[in-house]
Amino acid sequence: MKKILLTAAMYPLLLSSPASAQVSQAEWEEMKAQFAAMSARMNALEKENRQLRDARSLPVEDLEAARVEVDTLKAQNAASSWAERIKWKGDFRYRFEDIEEEGRDDRDRNRIRARPALVAKVTETAEVGFGMATGGDDPVSTNQTLGGGGTTKDVRLDLAYATWTGLENTAITLGKFANPFYRVNKSGLIWDSDYRPEGASVRWGTDLLFANAVFNFIESDSRNDEDSIWGVQLGATFDPLDFAKLTASAAYLDIPTKGRISIYDDDFFGNSTVQVDGEEVYEFDYNLITGSLELVFDVFELPLSVYADYVKNDDADDYDTGYLAGIQLGKAKKRGSWQLQYQYEKLEADATLGLVTDSDFAGGGTDGKGHRVKAKYAIDNNWTVGATYFDNVKDFDRGENIDYERLQVDTVFKY
Repeated sequence: MKKILLTAAMYPLLLSSPASAQVSQAEWEEMKAQFAAMSARMNALEKENRQLRDARSLPVEDLEAARVEVDTLKAQNAASSWAERIKWKGDFRYRFEDIEEEGRDDRDRNRIRARPALVAKVTETAEVGFGMATGGDDPVSTNQTLGGGGTTKDVRLDLAYATWTGLENTAITLGKFANPFYRVNKSGLIWDSDYRPEGASVRWGTDLLFANAVFNFIESDSRNDEDSIWGVQLGATFDPLDFAKLTASAAYLDIPTKGRISIYDDDFFGNSTVQVDGEEVYEFDYNLITGSLELVFDVFELPLSVYADYVKNDDADDYDTGYLAGIQLGKAKKRGSWQLQYQYEKLEADATLGLVTDSDFAGGGTDGKGHRVKAKYAIDNNWTVGATYFDNVKDFDRGENIDYERLQVDTVFKY
């Protein structure tokens, strides 16, 4: 209809002489061009109108087919949504190790460590994790030594936990889980990095403050002389200077071992013992007061960390203190980055529970002192190579002063 009206309006002009005095030839050509453009636009509008009418008159059968297709897509998305709530993570390490201990034959060995874990987001505030690790039942090692003619190797339960985050800035965890305590620069003075507490933990934190509490079973079955470890930790991270960050923490741990037989492998891992009714038992409880500091700032566009860790057992009479201090330049995290670290540690025999300390330093346990030097380079974002050298003395509190050297060369892949 609009096209007809437009044509009628332009008709007198089309009949006019192009050579009339009122309209020049150029003006006449311009008017014809404008008319052609208007005509093309009207044709396009009419085509769009026809398409809209056809869409409104879509057959019922086509509409029903469209609905079925949408419902099918919804069902497929619902069926595959579990994959979005589950993720794999973990690491793999290959290690060559050389150990030289005074009074024993030198030892070389090749070892692997694999720790895959499956983490599921059950709800917006609930997470469940399940992880396995190579190695035996040692509570502070997941290494597996290669050899034995290609025999199959042990794999054990490493993680099995549920975490709820329904309270602001808070996470409550039950089961067997990663150690929630803050450890300055991954310090092994009190806790080995492989140690997994079993029981319950509460973590709370903001940008400035953090707090951790743990109730950890030594034994949960009353038939096995049930005992438990509990502890609390408070800390803060702040910027005392524009160019530096300071993190400080303090904790108290209660580990009831006095009068108890060996917890694992008939070994007391450097702690003092006494004889009671013909049986060797722990001489002390471990009522630990701990503290740590770390200052981080940039030097030549590289992070420099200066740190210290301290522990004292309030129940022991002597040999009750431990400390370490170190410095680290760089951070081997992204491709091409690197780090160098030096650390000195002294851990007296009854400063802490020897069972759960760093299993590498001075051969593990307490009653050791000495140096550690470490270097690491990131070949790629999730792939590093590195070496760690320990120059230690074992059993110095007992007057034996056994020289202990250990070299570890590692390559680590994370995913």
